[in-house]
Amino acid sequence: MTREELLTALTTLRRARVRGRRAPHKPLLVLWLLGRFARHGTTAVGYAEAEEPVSRMINDFGPPVSSAAAARQRAAMPFVHLERALWDVRDAAGEPIGPGAAESGPQLRERGAHGRLRPEVESLLADAGTLAAAARVLLDEHFTPTLDVPICEAAGLELTAIEASAFLLVEQRRAARRRDARFAESVLLAYAYACAMCGFDGRLGRHPVGIDAAHIRWHSQDGPDEVRNGLALCALHHRLFDLGVLGLTGEGAIRVSGLFVAGGGAARAVEELAGRPLAAPGRGKPRPAPEFVAWHGAEVFKNGAAVA
Repeated sequence: MTREELLTALTTLRRARVRGRRAPHKPLLVLWLLGRFARHGTTAVGYAEAEEPVSRMINDFGPPVSSAAAARQRAAMPFVHLERALWDVRDAAGEPIGPGAAESGPQLRERGAHGRLRPEVESLLADAGTLAAAARVLLDEHFTPTLDVPICEAAGLELTAIEASAFLLVEQRRAARRRDARFAESVLLAYAYACAMCGFDGRLGRHPVGIDAAHIRWHSQDGPDEVRNGLALCALHHRLFDLGVLGLTGEGAIRVSGLFVAGGGAARAVEELAGRPLAAPGRGKPRPAPEFVAWHGAEVFKNGAAVA
């Protein structure tokens, strides 16, 4: 396996869907394994050790689940189904566990399941640039830029090293999958450079600061660079929107996840957004399209389902 073959394999991971929703379980498992390799020089791990941290990442950065029991063992699916060209998983006796095995945490623990990225993959990852490029591919293909920092922190990866080492790869990928450079300006102009949720419109002299053009349906998930798929949001509410703390109703009101816990006054100000109408864009500019709002509600918003 060459470096390019590895990156292609990561780019083309089968995108499973669970109950019609995106399921970023495999990329999150691989990102966690990359962090493990960066720290320990090996990806070898038993399912019992991986279950809690990987399930937590899937709960944090994937769609919600309604069952607390399911939330605790979400790592079982990628542990069983990650492509065998990359991943070797066996039971306590050293016998291979096939991709047809049950996606059951208790059964995997009982069998003493353990996995490791294949030796040829680990050999490539020993090069820091390849490891960084692998992480960059997974972040770009499955998530949105505001989640880079929290995902890398959860996986134990150094984001600054990833950005520095993978700069050329990022530029190549951007050229192949070009974003519309006018998207940000068009969205910010539509909302008069003010957050559509809280109204923040700060400036440093004449220049707006702390205000972003957010995709409602993520660009990595085929969301178009159009005003009807955009919102002007302050940096805080952009991050909370992409994490699923904040969402929208079909009628254009703001939703706050039932899982959000507010301590101090600043956090309570987020709670108080619930039910408020989203600011309307300027005259002649389209409001958020219902299909993109529905996508965010199903795929990102944490609707209050128990995940204890």
